[in-house]
Amino acid sequence: MIFSRMLHPDILSALGRAGHGSCVLIADGNYPVSTHSPASAAKVFLNLRRGLVKVTDVLEVLRDTIPIEQATVMATRDGQPAAIHQELFKLLPAGVPTRTLSRAEFYSTVNQPETALVIATGEEQRFANILITIGVVKTEAQ
Repeated sequence: MIFSRMLHPDILSALGRAGHGSCVLIADGNYPVSTHSPASAAKVFLNLRRGLVKVTDVLEVLRDTIPIEQATVMATRDGQPAAIHQELFKLLPAGVPTRTLSRAEFYSTVNQPETALVIATGEEQRFANILITIGVVKTEAQ
């Protein structure tokens, strides 16, 4: 049995193969996972139905599983932050830098080979996608 809150075997496997600088996309229910993510990325579909599982649910567990170096979200069409962005940023560890990219820039960034894992959710809020860059595990001496 595992003590970690994270129990999903495919997510644990993908995270175990990823390393510093690898990225994890938590995608909302509208994100085109099949066409806007690298073929090499592991894909996990948690989108059982609309509204289940939410991006915030996944982010909360990932935050407790991996070190997060940076987080990137997708801007709305008018370039403004989406309502959910503040909720996502509050779930991140203190001091994690964030950035917002246009939809085209976000798709391009996700499609890089560094994206190791894509998690599709049933999140109904638009522009709730978040790309997390995995940081380093620091020892107490560091």
